[in-house]
Amino acid sequence: MKRIRKGDEVIVTTGRDKGKKGTVTQVRPDGKVMVEGINIVKKHVRPNPMSGQAGGIIDKTLPIDASNVMLVNPKTGKGERIGIKVVDGKKVRVFKSDGAVVGAKA
Repeated sequence: MKRIRKGDEVIVTTGRDKGKKGTVTQVRPDGKVMVEGINIVKKHVRPNPMSGQAGGIIDKTLPIDASNVMLVNPKTGKGERIGIKVVDGKKVRVFKSDGAVVGAKA
């Protein structure tokens, strides 16, 4: 079971975007995640008239390693570690600090 999933609210723990929050838009099989508004770079693009693409400088979102983000606990608003427990015969993700189930309505 993955500790970080698509749609989770995360906070960046290391790097250039440390402290920024965003929503996970994609989880890749190589252990990286795409986070909305995080790790944005400028890319110089040449025009391609065959495909109708204009040239210039575009903003592009690159993936960030999953180990560099933490799930945000809605109660505290801080990033916290995640554990996995079996509840009612199903595996669920829980916050290590208070044992609350991730995504459960309080």
